[in-house]
Amino acid sequence: MAGDRILLVDDDPDILQILKDNLELDGFTVAAAATGKEALQWFQGNPAALIVLDLSLPDIDGIQVCRLIREKSEVPIIMLTARDSVPDKVLGLESGADDYVVKPFDYLELSARVRACLRRRRPAGGYADILRVDPFEMDPTNKTVLKRGEAVSLTRSEFNLLLLLARNAGRALSRTAIRHELWPERELYGDSRTIDVHIQHLRSKLEDDPGDPKYIITVQGVGYMMGAGPATG
Repeated sequence: MAGDRILLVDDDPDILQILKDNLELDGFTVAAAATGKEALQWFQGNPAALIVLDLSLPDIDGIQVCRLIREKSEVPIIMLTARDSVPDKVLGLESGADDYVVKPFDYLELSARVRACLRRRRPAGGYADILRVDPFEMDPTNKTVLKRGEAVSLTRSEFNLLLLLARNAGRALSRTAIRHELWPERELYGDSRTIDVHIQHLRSKLEDDPGDPKYIITVQGVGYMMGAGPATG
């Protein structure tokens, strides 16, 4: 991971310099931007292994910057913000961010999350093949999903949750197990309501009747399970 290039975006010059200095001490190559426009222009012509993105920027909101980057790239994004409410965190994650750090924070926390994101970016292997759970086909590499051959648009977090359920199809997973598997560093997902929101979003996009789910099933007293859906033929 040392030597990886990180794009750091923050309009506070003191924070920008402190984080840049510390990341470089950790062995990373750092490009710095003070505005959303500057960050997007830099990213258009340069590769980055990870982006640390402030939510409150003077020109383009960090949420919009994140969404624009997500249209073209799956580069890991860690969002920085002073907003710590669950709705704000969910909004950041749903825009495509991989993690969320609330200001003020200790640099060691950010450093740990940077390394965790980069590790997840380099899976050990074994999950490259298309995964099929009738009527879905999931491509872990490109993070795409088809339902009966038709593409379904999912956010990054929604896809990762679906993939986890699919890899454990027929087995109920607790909310705690889901949190530890997908978001081990985030206290946010200690709140089971947030996982429930992700489940609701998946059902609205994948179920034939979201009010009567057949594919993503609630197992009372346990958690959630992915089944093969209703019998056909």
